[in-house]
Amino acid sequence: MHAVDSQRPPKLYRYSERHWLERALLLGEFRLRPAAEDGRANSQILPFQPIAARMAPSVNFLTLSLAKVWDPKLFDVFPGTDCCLVIHDPEQFGERIHRAAQKILPAWAGIDAAISYSMPSPLGRAFSKSRQHAMEKEWLFAWRPTQPMTTLNPVVIQIGNMEGIAELRGRDD
Repeated sequence: MHAVDSQRPPKLYRYSERHWLERALLLGEFRLRPAAEDGRANSQILPFQPIAARMAPSVNFLTLSLAKVWDPKLFDVFPGTDCCLVIHDPEQFGERIHRAAQKILPAWAGIDAAISYSMPSPLGRAFSKSRQHAMEKEWLFAWRPTQPMTTLNPVVIQIGNMEGIAELRGRDD
């Protein structure tokens, strides 16, 4: 195992459709999705393993994925992508995301760190991907319930207007 990259990068990038990213910029609206919906395997986030190990296998955690790099090729990786939200202050963004998630999910634990490619992350499979996905250079925010749950649904959070810390860019900007 190797060390966890938990120091937020200088900028974060969210590639998606412009209408979703306009809502993110103006309202700070983000959808936390169940990890299984994101194509990730059901697994524990290791620092929280004792509770998670007692949970039903179909319930895992909610995630929000961003990239650590500006790369026009990433517009082609995600279907329908025509815009990128560039976050210039990842520290403020991260604090606001975790604070908003805590209000809506008070009995949940959250963490964010870089995805590890081709080597298992000490944080577990949620933070590990194969080498074929390495170009995505993901930064993952993840939350898991502290009590067992039988179902897990997406949650929308709002962190407020982000125009002071972020901007929208097109592929050619």
